[in-house]
Amino acid sequence: MSKKHDAIFDDILSDLGADETPEPRGSARFLKRSTTMAEQAAGGRQEKVLRLVDPATCVMWEGHNRAYDLLTAENCADLIEGMKAQGQQEFPAIVRRLSGGDAEYEVICGARRHFAVSWLRANNYPQFRYLIEERDLTDEEAFRLADIENRDREDISDFERARDYARACEMYYGGQQKVMAERLQVSPGFLSRFLQLAKLDPRIVAAFPSIRELREVHARQLRAVMVDSDAATRVLEEADRLAGQGATAAEVMSALKTAGKAPRKRRAHDELFTHPLGNVSLKKQGKVHALRFSATLPDKALRAAVEEYLKSRKG
Repeated sequence: MSKKHDAIFDDILSDLGADETPEPRGSARFLKRSTTMAEQAAGGRQEKVLRLVDPATCVMWEGHNRAYDLLTAENCADLIEGMKAQGQQEFPAIVRRLSGGDAEYEVICGARRHFAVSWLRANNYPQFRYLIEERDLTDEEAFRLADIENRDREDISDFERARDYARACEMYYGGQQKVMAERLQVSPGFLSRFLQLAKLDPRIVAAFPSIRELREVHARQLRAVMVDSDAATRVLEEADRLAGQGATAAEVMSALKTAGKAPRKRRAHDELFTHPLGNVSLKKQGKVHALRFSATLPDKALRAAVEEYLKSRKG
């Protein structure tokens, strides 16, 4: 309680009865301290020690569930602007103290806050410091704490969470999904879906523009398409073709699902003009020839097909 609040409180008490001898304020402070100590001893009160440190003294815990290298000023803009508006970091990061090495702390929860403070200090706001709360945690406790903090956040991707779950399942729970689900207080089905996502072939992962674009539903949809070895081979070959092409996640999924479908058997008199950007089929019905192609086929692919068709007529 501040001195101002103490003074107001004393004024209120003075009006209740001038005949009563007020208890010395020193005695009241002693009773307050005694009550606090009693609550701490009984476990009813916990004191947290917060520190403001240079973010350079902190490193990410190796079991951290966020891909720190994918953090940018753009995807942390909301946090950076919030800190600038408040003039400080509002909520502390959870860290553990390190012994030896160059860093003093490892970050369990608070990677985005660490990035935001580091960015601000490097961009004309040197007064910002990293607010941390030090805790003594086992690795399993650190994993659960990080999961609880980030489970409902949209800024951590499904694939980052899936990789974290897969690692933790083996390291902390002996590969027993049921035990892990009970410990995390999630349904076995929820956990199983994310573990399946973590098993996605690296070739498919590479087809996406970023791991942050990968969703749990994508793994389910592709698993339904890759029903046999032939379909799986077609999907993986298409994934290789898409890797590094800059296609959006929606375009990647559309192409992969199409590749997984068994190709239709064409009539002997039909022809197919192939192109990396899409194919054009030629259907012949007597003297009528029809080129069939997708409405979204790029001009380049269509022009190449028409040229091939014209060459075949001359032949």
